[in-house]
Amino acid sequence: MILIYGIREHLNPIKAQLSDVIHGCMQSVLGMPEDKRAHRFIPMDAEDFYYPGGRTPAYTVIELNMMEGRSIETQKALIKALFSRVHSEVGISPVDLEVTINEQPAHCWGFRGMTGDEARDLNYKVKV
Repeated sequence: MILIYGIREHLNPIKAQLSDVIHGCMQSVLGMPEDKRAHRFIPMDAEDFYYPGGRTPAYTVIELNMMEGRSIETQKALIKALFSRVHSEVGISPVDLEVTINEQPAHCWGFRGMTGDEARDLNYKVKV
């Protein structure tokens, strides 16, 4: 699951485009299938979204929650792809983008009535 936070006035107009770019990165770097998109946009009022100095109102936070198993190199490649493609395709500068990967063991995930370590029918690889 991916959570995307930003100021409402900036985030709302670009949601679909940003979702497409994020998912494209997930497909090209992690091999995620087309139908495996779980994005949650959390647009916030400006007075509820404080951000670091040197950033603009375009400041956007992307939190990626994944089952553990991807190599450090793969995780870094995903972060770099996001910086590059979000900048070139959506126009958000790397200075205004924060990306965090949160990994949990498969047994901490629950979907389709089972835990992640019980799932044997995933149509993507976790160990990449």
